Amino acid sequence: MSDKTLVIVPTYNESHNVPRLIEQVMGLAPAMHLLIVDDGSPDGTAQIVKDQQEQYGGRLHLIERSGKLGLGTAYVRGFKYALEHEYDYICEMDADFSHDPDDLPRLVNKVKNSDADVAIGSRYADGISIINWPLSRLILSYSANLYARYITGLPIFDTTAGFKCIHRNVLEHIPVDGIKSNGYAFQIELHFRAWQAGFTLREVAIIFREREEGVSKMSKGIVWEAIWRVWTLKLQSIFGTL
Repeated sequence: MSDKTLVIVPTYNESHNVPRLIEQVMGLAPAMHLLIVDDGSPDGTAQIVKDQQEQYGGRLHLIERSGKLGLGTAYVRGFKYALEHEYDYICEMDADFSHDPDDLPRLVNKVKNSDADVAIGSRYADGISIINWPLSRLILSYSANLYARYITGLPIFDTTAGFKCIHRNVLEHIPVDGIKSNGYAFQIELHFRAWQAGFTLREVAIIFREREEGVSKMSKGIVWEAIWRVWTLKLQSIFGTL
């Protein structure tokens, strides 16, 4: 695995999960780097990262922000960091172990082997691969992805997936500062902009598990943003203003 691989993880009150996450990601390969983008967690998440940085010899990085500025802006900040520090492969994942760190090498290798420009850890590529979600949330997520796929035309089943590996070329060619969405809509917009720019998206089947520690960041606002944002993206692509 290249020494140009960076895993970006936004956090807010993830002190229960971050120590184990750091250990597992750092244990995957000597050259895997991890960037925590923390939104001023009052539970001391950032301090836990600081306490472990020296142990990992420059492989563990931290960006502290002043408050809850949103998932989308956290990833955009992480993308800029990755490009500035010349990483070739940039990964997204959640801190709550709904995404298995052991799946990271499969996503990175998909991009390294030129099978994809964006390799997406998909909950819906091979049926439905979700554990411990209530039926109501499963129906909402699956329906939202069908809706987004139908409106945008995206050639993937999991349009809202937040677990992926992106080649740096993608982030150099799409205007990351122009991505205005947060929450699930951010993932839809990122996928759509990459696809519209001619990059190849491929899904890699994963097993998604509901978080065991902490509190979900899901809200009605996040859902509504995704509903209207897909229409904005579609219209922008039609009129050439994307």
